Amino acid sequence: MPIDLSTPAVPVSFEVYPPRSEAGVATLHETIRHLAAVNPRFISVTYGAGGSTGGRSLELLTHILRETRVKPLAHLTCVGSTYAGANTLIREFLDAGITSFLALRGDPPAGASEGDAFLGDLESAAQLVQLIDRVQAERTPYAEAPFPGIPGAVRVERRPKVDIAVAAFPNGHPRSRHPGEHIDALLAKQAAGATLAITQLFFHAGDYLGFVDRARAAGVTIPILPGIMPVTSPARLRRVLELTGAQLPVELSIALEIEPTPDGQRDVGIAHAAELARSVLDGGAPGIHLYAFNNHDTVLAVLGDAGILTPHDPHKEARP
Repeated sequence: MPIDLSTPAVPVSFEVYPPRSEAGVATLHETIRHLAAVNPRFISVTYGAGGSTGGRSLELLTHILRETRVKPLAHLTCVGSTYAGANTLIREFLDAGITSFLALRGDPPAGASEGDAFLGDLESAAQLVQLIDRVQAERTPYAEAPFPGIPGAVRVERRPKVDIAVAAFPNGHPRSRHPGEHIDALLAKQAAGATLAITQLFFHAGDYLGFVDRARAAGVTIPILPGIMPVTSPARLRRVLELTGAQLPVELSIALEIEPTPDGQRDVGIAHAAELARSVLDGGAPGIHLYAFNNHDTVLAVLGDAGILTPHDPHKEARP
């Protein structure tokens, strides 16, 4: 059954994660159908550290590629990877038709230190960006074409490029050794070939807008896409803060705590994320990336409340 929703007024994208069991596959496929109906720029699929969800990630990416018109974007992490293993995995994704990636260093296992062997052969996301580019170049045959008007002359056919996104940290990386290290790291990722940055979550528009200003002043030129997470319960907020090390957003925390019902808490989280989206767009953000938690209702409600979704014209041909 077709879904007649809306078309976004600005570029939007979503993140989902592979189902943890076969029972969740059909439900997630339905969620992807709803997300794809608003013509997002891409849907990204997370990848477990050390390959814990690798097979399901590829299955989900190929489902998006096969069943929708949306570009799938594959997360790849450095943690625990050898060069040979990462090379094989990248080739597997490319052979399946996946040409967009999010290159991440990845988080160390609990209790591990920087010198531990878990890091693997790839020490940074910038090295992973370079490896993805190199693998794509190696697997694409060299080709020449005649140069019109000059007998015997040829031109080298341009090889197709991959799109490689990287992470950015508006409030600094939790393992940064000095205040500007996260921007230095973003510059290194850009120099390695990254084409887009997606921020980790933030709770105040000024965090994103100030970070973009500092990054631009330092020489970052690639688009920096704000990553927004609708936080719809006190428990989810606590979990997010535990995982990211972000500072407690006091007003949001109080609003969630004093709201007595789950539906009311959900409304609080949606309203906060919608206001955040409006504010960063007013400040010049190139689009909105939403962490969906494998639920389409909440992120689509955020886009609706933010005024990003506009009425869909059923007579207008969908973009290819």
